[in-house]
Amino acid sequence: MNKKLLIKYLNNQCSPSELNEVICWAKDEHLSEETKEQVLENWRTNYENFEIDDNKLNSIFDTIQHKIEADNRRELPLQKDTLNYSAVFKWIFRAAVILLIPVLLFLTHTISNQNEIARNNTRTTIDSLEVIAPLGSRTVVQLSDNTVIHLNSGSKVKYPQIFSGDHREVTLTGEAYFDVAHNEDMPFIVKTEHLNVKVLGTSFNLSAYTSENTIETTLVEGEVQLENAITGEELGVMLPGRHTEYNIDDGAIESTFGEVDKYIAWIDGKLIFEDSPIIEVADKLSRMFNVDVIVKKGILDYNYTVTLIDEPLYQILDLMAIATPIKYTILPRKKNADGTYSKQKIILEKKR
Repeated sequence: MNKKLLIKYLNNQCSPSELNEVICWAKDEHLSEETKEQVLENWRTNYENFEIDDNKLNSIFDTIQHKIEADNRRELPLQKDTLNYSAVFKWIFRAAVILLIPVLLFLTHTISNQNEIARNNTRTTIDSLEVIAPLGSRTVVQLSDNTVIHLNSGSKVKYPQIFSGDHREVTLTGEAYFDVAHNEDMPFIVKTEHLNVKVLGTSFNLSAYTSENTIETTLVEGEVQLENAITGEELGVMLPGRHTEYNIDDGAIESTFGEVDKYIAWIDGKLIFEDSPIIEVADKLSRMFNVDVIVKKGILDYNYTVTLIDEPLYQILDLMAIATPIKYTILPRKKNADGTYSKQKIILEKKR
């Protein structure tokens, strides 16, 4: 059988004589061994990158052969010179089915692979969870291993639904307090852009806001190991009561002892400032209340020592204006083109 003729037939372009040739082929050689080899060779030529089981395909051929023979036995005898158009079209249909078997198998394989990929993607999406604490709010997350994470304002943590393998790994952007469930066989690793913290079971605070050039780690209980997230270099081990500041720019590390409460008070809605510069105060107020606090020149050397417990923003600003010769101006929000409003801006400047 000429391959070009088969293509013309499948595209309904055969002349009467060519159609008769295809019909004869379908009737006389529809499932011969030679035909099988032709189909297999065509398959290997056009789908060389796809593996096909010859035994499996032969089994399909045998099944079709059995069905055709059974149909033939049920057909009524016709006069020799009478053309049975019904039978002819059955033969044509069967021939077309045989020719399309490789295509059908290829599509089945492709769709199966696509479904498997989709299932894997869905599984990945489901297993990878992310929790965000919007600016001006805090939230608490409990992981599958009973580890509890407190997320501070403007922070997010990404983690698997179920931990597997030889370690537990989460990714943090912003600030969080971790109460890690102990598991000697699966160390707990908190990854940030520049610093990783590895523990077995402990409680610690980690602040890694992308807007700041320092990453702060405060250890409450247990022991943690710090390492450079980019090079993997071990930077040291922290003991309880230590607060460490890692400078992203030059890699310098500063460590202090005994100020744990100051760095974890935010969990209970507290802000503790101990001789803190006004820039630090402004940054924390900006995150806590989802505003932009802008500090003007002339007041940069003012420091504050105060403990605030769920105080409204305007009261905090009033206290700052009483403690130091500054004033604040709250600017009206501007409406954006999309209908939303800009973030509230507050200007801190020297009182005249």
